[in-house]
Amino acid sequence: MAVILLLVLVGAGVFLGTSEAQEDLNKLPDNYRKGVELAVEQINSHQTIRNVFLFFKSLAKSDIDGGFGVSYIYHHFYLKATKCPKGTANLTKCAFRNDRPLIDCGICYKTFGGEIQSEPKPYVHCVHKPQLTQELLNMRVEHCTKVSYSNGSPSLLAARKP
Repeated sequence: MAVILLLVLVGAGVFLGTSEAQEDLNKLPDNYRKGVELAVEQINSHQTIRNVFLFFKSLAKSDIDGGFGVSYIYHHFYLKATKCPKGTANLTKCAFRNDRPLIDCGICYKTFGGEIQSEPKPYVHCVHKPQLTQELLNMRVEHCTKVSYSNGSPSLLAARKP
């Protein structure tokens, strides 16, 4: 009887962990949530991935207001493997696995009017945490910095009288 109760409690804890992480995803502002969904879609589309990965936790978020409805978004977060196989329809019931490493993701992209723009191409960089090196992190940040500050041509406000 005690073993069954222990299994029920452990199972409830795993499910609560998954639902809490998905609640955290739902609490993210739309601009960040759309980026997470893009990364999850890309990771789960790989042929080598057998189980679904879902959002687990945000580590860092930043955005730069480019004006006129444009924003440059950077988001650093973790994805975690679930016990659900690819193709599972209802992902809300997927329990997280604790025997697989987290996937560390850093993404940056431009939004206009709340929609991710195709130019510049959104940068999605996700690596299993054990393979993540400082060099890869530096490359990720460098790439995102270039994207963030390449905001068009000089405006009329920058023009000088001759």
